[in-house]
This record gives sequence, structure tokens and C-alpha cells, in this order.
Amino acid sequence: MTAQASGAVALFAEFTAQDGKADEVQALLLDLTGKVRAEPGNIVFDPHRRRESPNDFFVYEIYRDEQAFQAHITADYGREFNEALTELIVGDGSRLTWLSPLA
Repeated sequence: MTAQASGAVALFAEFTAQDGKADEVQALLLDLTGKVRAEPGNIVFDPHRRRESPNDFFVYEIYRDEQAFQAHITADYGREFNEALTELIVGDGSRLTWLSPLA
């Protein structure tokens, strides 16, 4: 069964740390990773840093369905992460790209 047939929600988030803040962003993101991966509806939560630009972060995410995604975005630890992240990154927040499976 494909992600589309199952109703899964897939996306990636990107953000850029302010100069000198990338290690702090990484620590916050690693802490969040364990919490999100423990969510019953989370299928994938894979954070990365770009090799050629270590201030740039990329997170690939898949949730079982819209209900699981809503549970994710309303979790207190996610709100706390986003509030802390706002002070450490360039711009207003993460840039989200929503994905649809091809097959």
C-alpha cells in the first residue's frame, strides 16, 4: 500500500541556523527527534544537516495519517521546540514542503 492510499502525511522542513547557533539548533533537534519518533503515529522523522552548508537543516517526516500529524503539531514539546528555534534561525520559522507519493 502506498503512502497516498494509506492517507499518510509526508513533508520536509528546512531552516537555517544563525551564524554560531548551528550546534545549539542541532542539540534541540536531536532532543525533539527522540520525542517525535516515540509518537504512535510517526513513521519517519529523519533530521539532517547539509554537508556543504552546515547551518542548513533538513527534516524528512511521515505520519500515519492526518490525525497523527495533528497530534504531532499540537504536542507541547513541539511548541517549545519551535519557540526556542525561532530565536536561533534565520527567518520566521521552518519552510515546509508537502509531499505526495507517486506510487
